[in-house]
Amino acid sequence: MTQLVDRTITALRSEHDTLAGLVRGLTDDQLAAPSGAAEWTVAQALSHLGSGAEIGRAPIARATGETVAAEENQAIWARWDAATPRAQAEGFLEHNGRWLETVEALTPEQRASLTVDLGFLPEPVPLVTALGMRLSEVANHSWDVRVAFDSGAGVDADSAAVLVELLTGPVGFMLSFLAKPAELADPVSVAVPGAGLVIDDAVTVVDHLEAPSATFTGPAEAFIRLVTGRLKAPYDKEVTVEGSVTLDDLRRVFPGF
Repeated sequence: MTQLVDRTITALRSEHDTLAGLVRGLTDDQLAAPSGAAEWTVAQALSHLGSGAEIGRAPIARATGETVAAEENQAIWARWDAATPRAQAEGFLEHNGRWLETVEALTPEQRASLTVDLGFLPEPVPLVTALGMRLSEVANHSWDVRVAFDSGAGVDADSAAVLVELLTGPVGFMLSFLAKPAELADPVSVAVPGAGLVIDDAVTVVDHLEAPSATFTGPAEAFIRLVTGRLKAPYDKEVTVEGSVTLDDLRRVFPGF
């Protein structure tokens, strides 16, 4: 599991560096452009990531023994929402950078044993779960930003591979919030890149399927975008589903957020 923690942190660093390289060169007009998230501009998507980094750093820091001043989430969101688009972009660079510095400084022992009280789950979770949830946010919203300027953009391939593995275990519970299995009348099992997707009374991702009833053909990043409701036209080229379900069926199961 420690190896998965390390790979997740590495993916998060790569995501930040890629996005920072883009954000530093954006004009005010580009920050105001629509992002891949239908209701947000590019600056608002960055604001979401920045406020999430500010909020999410605190429980990890506290778990290491650092004293962190408490501030209500609502107050943090209000402060970010009131900022100018330029300040939102710069705030993302600052706070996501601080979040990364905190997790990159964790010792091997902390990476293996730390538990984190995120505040909105019933109990503290292993560090890998907290990191995996953050990678899901960052990878998908990074795509939201990048696709505004490159219609052929995808979720980072390394991030996608790590997320597929995380979905088979530490963050699999997120599927209960993302998926609507009742959209399908009958159970299905779908071979997806590096794993299998099982839809019956619930939705799970497993590391292997013996006899899938359908096959998803496309890169792992497209599967990650499917799960988060981002595999839509015109961003679904060369993705096919054959067998007992269609791609449109799966889109109904994963309407997005």
